[in-house]
This record gives sequence, structure tokens and C-alpha cells, in this order.
Amino acid sequence: MWRWWETCQKVREYTPSVSHQRADEKPPLFTLQARAPDPVALHRLNASLRERAAESARVGPWRSGSFAALAEEGLLAGFLPEDAGGKAASEPARLTALMAVAEACLTTALAVSQWAAACRIIDGGELATRMMWLPPLASGRVFTTVGISQLTTSRRHLGKAALSARCDADGWRLDGECPWVTGADSVETIVTGATTDDGSQRFFVVETQERGLMIEPPMKMLALSGSRTSAVRMAGVRPAAVIIPADGDGARTGGLATTALAIGAIRASLGIIAQESTRRADLLPVTEHLTADVESLVARLDEAARLGLTQPDRDCLRTDANRLVVRAAQAALVACKGAGFVQGHPAERLAREAMFFLVWSCPQSVTQAVMCDLAGMA
Repeated sequence: MWRWWETCQKVREYTPSVSHQRADEKPPLFTLQARAPDPVALHRLNASLRERAAESARVGPWRSGSFAALAEEGLLAGFLPEDAGGKAASEPARLTALMAVAEACLTTALAVSQWAAACRIIDGGELATRMMWLPPLASGRVFTTVGISQLTTSRRHLGKAALSARCDADGWRLDGECPWVTGADSVETIVTGATTDDGSQRFFVVETQERGLMIEPPMKMLALSGSRTSAVRMAGVRPAAVIIPADGDGARTGGLATTALAIGAIRASLGIIAQESTRRADLLPVTEHLTADVESLVARLDEAARLGLTQPDRDCLRTDANRLVVRAAQAALVACKGAGFVQGHPAERLAREAMFFLVWSCPQSVTQAVMCDLAGMA
């Protein structure tokens, strides 16, 4: 039986040569309804992302050219339905691509995950809304992002909606704040969510040039500042589209994409340890053990993508990924010794980036498990 993690292994082991690929050939990343990304195309994309990784970390993947490369290679189209100009790739295929992108550049992978979340919400809208917004997103002519943390994890303890939506004679208006919006100053639209007077939720497509919308300067964070994450304030903003979530399909945390990005980051750390092990035999068993751990996670992610998971099992998978991404990054730092502690070294960067998974889109059960680990209560 086909296993999509075998494709991941082929992508990592693949080395282009004249016999593998002629100069005039350029296979697409996804064919229609692909079950796996093309290894040659994915290797080519990853090489492009690695070349731009430093610039993406500095100015963001929208400005470095990385997002344009994603569109050119067809990765964006794989996340969208066929009737909107996409390739409708399977979820295992999309997760395979996300893992590879995260291994090459976590900043770019984060941006893609937020773009994909926004597209998923738009795809749940009416036909006219879908046909207006999705085709240009599939081709990369415009960019979008998502800002719904106020409905899931941020400011929920305050007892008051961070972003409210009211309908008047002129339509809907939005007031309040989206506390965390990746790439807000680099996209044309933001897909956000707000709470209405009756306590229900609505999603909205908001153009970033709309009157009353103010984007704060990007935050300087421990890691991934290149994601250009900002708070976005709205005062009487009129959305360009309204999307009513289907029952059970509202804002949610802890999707499989977050685990896929963690696996990509783990593999980046493993790459450093494996490189060091070529000079130090004592690192070989460490590399083997961590590799077995991450491949176990990949197999579980595959099962979740193909068969589905209950929410508790999904949270358990995310918790285990969080634990391993931190352990692998710390192991890479130790393997590199003092050199890895110098600012700018890949091990130093990976150690900081691993901390991101402890705070990003974590369901309460995942956060609680992390706190118990840190307190020695596990």
C-alpha cells in the first residue's frame, strides 16, 4: 500500500542530475488531485526557498520572492479546488509539501499555513464569493492571510469580544482588534472572524486598504520576525465579503498543518546533527533515535490525514510534536557546541524557532501538557 512518508524520504534523498531531469523539463509540483507532490519539483522548490531563506527571515517571504516561487511551482494551486483554478491535491500531499517547506524555511512555511487557512475559510463561502477570491489566490496574483486568533486562543479570557461585528443599514461593520496577523502589511486581504451581538461567529474578507483598518508595525519576536506578524485594528471597517461558517466548521486550533510544520523543523535540526555525526561517531545513535521518533510522528500524521483523528488524539499528536521539536533543536545546539550558540548559526536559529511551537495555535490541552512537562508533573 502506498505511503506518503515514502515520498518525503525520496524528496530528501533525491539529488538532481542530467539523467534525472533535462534542462527543458519542469514537472509541476501537483497534478490534479495528486496523492503526493512530484519529488523533482519539490526538490527544486526547496532549493529556491533555501536560497531565499535569509532574505525571507529579514523582510518576509512575500518580499523575498519565496511566495512567488510557491505560486510558480504550483504549490498554492494544490491547496485549492479545481473549479477555482486549483489542483485539489489530497491532504497527505499537501502536508508532505508543508513539511518540506518548513524544513527549508520555517518563516515561509508559517506564511503558507496562514494563507491556506484563509483559503479554507473562503472555500466555505457562497459560490460567488469563492469564484471572486480563490482563482487569483491560486495563481499567486494576490496574497491573503488569516487573523482569527481572537476567536480561538487570544484574548478569550477577557470576557469581551476582541473583534465585534454589527449589521446596520449599510451592511456589516467590524470594530476591535485582531491581535496576531501574519504578513498583514504584505497581503491584499485578511480573512478574519468576529463575534456578533447574538454571540455567533462570522468570517469576513477584509481588504487591507479599507478605510478604518490600521496595521501596527510588525512585532520583533524571539524568532520568525520575518513573518511580519502584526496586530490589526479596525474601526467601522466594511468587509468585502461575509462567510457564515457551517455547523462545526468555525474557528479552530491545532490543525494538522501545525504538526507538519513542527516535523519540518525537527528534520532541519536532525540535518545538523547528522552532519556533525559524520565527524563524531558518538552522535550516530542520537541521530538514529531521533530519526525513528520523527518518522513515527510522520506515520501518525499520515494516518490522521487519511483516516481522521478524534480531537483528543489530534491534541496528543501535536503535544508529541511539540516535545520532539524542542528536544531535536536542543540536541542540534549541543552537537554544535559553542559554535552553535553564536548568533547567526543555524543551530541557534532552530533553537529559537522551536520555542514558537509552544505558543502557536495551541489548544488548551496542549498548553497544559507543556506546562506539566516544564513543572516536572508529567
